[in-house]
Amino acid sequence: MLGASPIFPPRHFEKQNGPVSELLRVGGSSVFGVTLANILRWGEARGAETAAGGPGWGRAKSVILLYLQGGPSHLDLWDPKPTLPDAMRSAFAPIDTQVPGIQLMDVMPKLAAVADRLTLIRSMSYTPIGLLNHTAAMYQMLTGYTADKVSPSGQLEPPSPKDFPNVGSNVVRLLPPAVPMLPFVMLPRPLQESNVIGKAGTAGFLGRAYDPYYLYPAGNDGEMDKLDRVKADDLQLRPEVSPSRLGRRARLRELIDDGMPAVKNATARYDLDAYYDKALELVLSGRAREAFDLRTETAALRDRYGRNTFGQSCLLARRLIEAGTRFVEVNWPSVANSGDPHRWDHHTDLSKQIRSHAGPMLDAGLSTLIADLDDRGLLAETLVVAVGEFGRSPKRGVNTSGNGSSDDGRDHWPYCYTACVAGAGVRRGFVYGRSDGTGSAPLSDPVQPGDLLATIYHSLGIDPATIVYNHLNQPRELVKGQAITGLMV
Repeated sequence: MLGASPIFPPRHFEKQNGPVSELLRVGGSSVFGVTLANILRWGEARGAETAAGGPGWGRAKSVILLYLQGGPSHLDLWDPKPTLPDAMRSAFAPIDTQVPGIQLMDVMPKLAAVADRLTLIRSMSYTPIGLLNHTAAMYQMLTGYTADKVSPSGQLEPPSPKDFPNVGSNVVRLLPPAVPMLPFVMLPRPLQESNVIGKAGTAGFLGRAYDPYYLYPAGNDGEMDKLDRVKADDLQLRPEVSPSRLGRRARLRELIDDGMPAVKNATARYDLDAYYDKALELVLSGRAREAFDLRTETAALRDRYGRNTFGQSCLLARRLIEAGTRFVEVNWPSVANSGDPHRWDHHTDLSKQIRSHAGPMLDAGLSTLIADLDDRGLLAETLVVAVGEFGRSPKRGVNTSGNGSSDDGRDHWPYCYTACVAGAGVRRGFVYGRSDGTGSAPLSDPVQPGDLLATIYHSLGIDPATIVYNHLNQPRELVKGQAITGLMV
């Protein structure tokens, strides 16, 4: 269920004061109506639109960000180094892909089969402030800015209204959907390290109106059927409220407004009519409700994506984009530093866990998403990005973060890692940048997190230098980075 269910955390349903709450009742549900109205406060300031131009400019209509929280090992997935010494070499073997000269590791055979439709960025890199933990790295990767209060051990502050916005929040503020649909959806679980939940996953100083819809089905990370529990009952009218009756309520609201000019004037700055109308359109259109229903997909296609939380989240992301959602963020369905077998934070037992769990899940979900979008003609206008907050240390068993690693484990390594991008003008069958012989540092064309975010904005036709104003009304750039036009056509 939507509403007060675990899908949307209770903080989205805090009481609205004054006449605002009374005017935002949709379908007999003031709680859900307020939420829709808040999330649809899109567009009071679209920011500076420029003719930035260049390769890839404005090619994307939507974005699917697969955020691999936990930091997957680039050396064990998509940057093979088969001649390294034993203490560094992966337990997996390189395999050829559809593109001559490009290899992946043998835990990614399905992605190898669609390598002619994507680009690998093998030169992701940045230098952290102090030792780096997941929270600080996720914040930098998803906002483009360094978190406040970074200590020598990293950053473990909870989310704050002062935070910089998640990239998706910036996108939907500047480029709202063209149809009545949820603008930004995040699933299937929060970003998390230890007990710090949701950092880098909010709209921060933009305000809660631009927070994503949090689609978090109930259940623990080990339950692979959580997406089957998603229901959208509150996105449909109750049986006793017909569309015509709801329309009459809307007209009645207009009559009341006309008869109470003082109230209307007092609430004019909220542009309530626009928010109410958008919320009403979303309920009546049925787009979101239909998008959430994975049962309409064939069993064969669901099997291809993988009958697990990540695979089904990728499928749902495609359905949301089809329905008109602008930005979907799929977070890897495991706490960054958890002990779950499908985690990416492999300080120990890396070879077994990637081979048996995380590797096959990523391989099936990512490869099928790219192929499915392409086969449907959607990849040309959908940018797909798969990236974590960092890679893993080239040498096994070292201590780079204060956590340590076993002989079959790698510690945090932000100095060099890989991202996978596809669609919306991105080159096909291409590798951008190179790492050195050990995968320790970029050898050419280094790409900072801010550059990758700038590329997302550029692809959508949003100038990365667009100015936004923080909680102190100070001007800030969307991101301090340059779009990587060299990976686009």
